[in-house]
Amino acid sequence: MLSAEAAAQARRAAKPNFLVPESETAQDWAALAAHLAKHGFSFDPKRDRPRQFAGGFGNLNYLIQLDGASAVLRRPPMGDIPPGANDMKREDRILSRLWRAFPLAPRSLHYSPDKEIIGNHFLIMEYRAGLTIGGSWPVFLAGRDDIGAALGEMLVDTLVAFHAVEPADVDLGEFGRPAGFLQRAVAGWRQRMELSCDDAPPAAGVAVADWLEANQVPDGAPTLLHNDFKLDNVLLGPDSLAPVAVLDWDQGTRGDPLFDLATLLSYWTEPGDPPAMHELGQMPSAGNGFPARAEIVRLYAERSGRDVSDFLFHRVLAMFKLGVIFMQIYAQYRRGTSSDERFKRFGELINGLMAFAHEVAQGRAT
Repeated sequence: MLSAEAAAQARRAAKPNFLVPESETAQDWAALAAHLAKHGFSFDPKRDRPRQFAGGFGNLNYLIQLDGASAVLRRPPMGDIPPGANDMKREDRILSRLWRAFPLAPRSLHYSPDKEIIGNHFLIMEYRAGLTIGGSWPVFLAGRDDIGAALGEMLVDTLVAFHAVEPADVDLGEFGRPAGFLQRAVAGWRQRMELSCDDAPPAAGVAVADWLEANQVPDGAPTLLHNDFKLDNVLLGPDSLAPVAVLDWDQGTRGDPLFDLATLLSYWTEPGDPPAMHELGQMPSAGNGFPARAEIVRLYAERSGRDVSDFLFHRVLAMFKLGVIFMQIYAQYRRGTSSDERFKRFGELINGLMAFAHEVAQGRAT
């Protein structure tokens, strides 16, 4: 539990963080209102103006009032979207079912495939209030080095509980294509790398892709996968720091659960990591009492009962995927489909991430 002062600061930090109106990406709210009315929903953007959430590099998220209650509209970013990315239909399929067995999954309220309404397909889901911890250590946790250890264990326990869900119990027994998941992932992310770099990928990226193709391992017994599980995708209760929701399910599928663990660790910075990992700024795990990556693997193996002897392959694949994701984001900036100045630095970051992935593959880093 937090002190009274720290808990009060946490409650203030848990309030939604919005972009200023002039920085928002405008949507056709009148068209959305007309569409929702046809489906029996009450949505009046003139009375309750939608607000765009700040943060994140991918989907656009807005707090709206639907039938008098808070809800979240999610849609892909503007411009061309790589095949399979920002998949609102996939997220709706998961969130309309998963909440039955995994209460941390918010419930989907409405999905529309019609791209004419606001320019792309979209999802409206249940709103959960909570606290997020991003790349920097929050002020209200200053001096609490024990919390990092607790947060690390919480992430492991949440992932283990999610992977324990039987897909058939939530009508997801036929979801995804778990057979050949790892092989398709290597081929698919290599293709995305080449597309995002206009067929001129960095040498380190090519070397990592070659290593993955040469060191393929068999798929483990499949479970549901989140595919982007990390600290800031878990909403926390302000007083207890217990999880209240897991967000961002648009990459979810079924496949080898070790890939979810590897994805988490691709964001997990340690003090001795190269500059690119520190510049990544996704999790404040380089200090603050967080366990080392090796300890997280040990805890997951212990609490899930799964064999992690092939984990190196998953670890390298997740690092490769992360580097390609930043390539895709940087391509939006380079091609002029995004003017977000945060993306300008990603060109250099990509090279560093791919070089680190190569070091991990060669056993020179963990």
